[in-house]
Amino acid sequence: MSTKSGGDNDPINEEYTGNVTEVGTQAVWSLSSCKPGFGVEQLRDNCMDTYWQSDGQLPHLVNIQFQRKTSVNQIYIYTDYKLDESYTPSRISIRSGTHFNDLQEIEIVDLVEPTGWVQIPIKDVRNRPIRTFMIQIAVISNHQNGRDTHMRQIRIHSPIEGRKYPLEESGKFTTLKFQQYSTIR
Repeated sequence: MSTKSGGDNDPINEEYTGNVTEVGTQAVWSLSSCKPGFGVEQLRDNCMDTYWQSDGQLPHLVNIQFQRKTSVNQIYIYTDYKLDESYTPSRISIRSGTHFNDLQEIEIVDLVEPTGWVQIPIKDVRNRPIRTFMIQIAVISNHQNGRDTHMRQIRIHSPIEGRKYPLEESGKFTTLKFQQYSTIR
């Protein structure tokens, strides 16, 4: 179990490094419930002003199903306690499996008035990214005992295999002529 408060982590900057890619676009997303106009489209539209709003009993579920087994090493969730107050999740369970009937809890995260991106590292017992067909994000409780929840964005990251960044890691240049071309502008 880990405790998070949100912050300056930015998954888009992480993607620009070339070490990870956002794989949420390769998945089928579904929700346990939502108010009309506050569903998956708003959760995935890259706009921090829109959000998913659940409509029902806890736990509230976000189901992310991949067509093939996919490596996942981070989940980013954008929340804003200052705007959403009692709608803000306070405890989240991350589950993984092949389908709905074999999901195993892999992480529980307590959120303390989070504002911004909450980064949740996803690792197996050997400290490597998990390989899964399905991820479920379950909102177990909200701040101030709120009933429904707001999540503004979710991004799912997969490591890019076999690429080494920055360039220096792949080998040092030994001559002055090669060193001149070691940076891309």
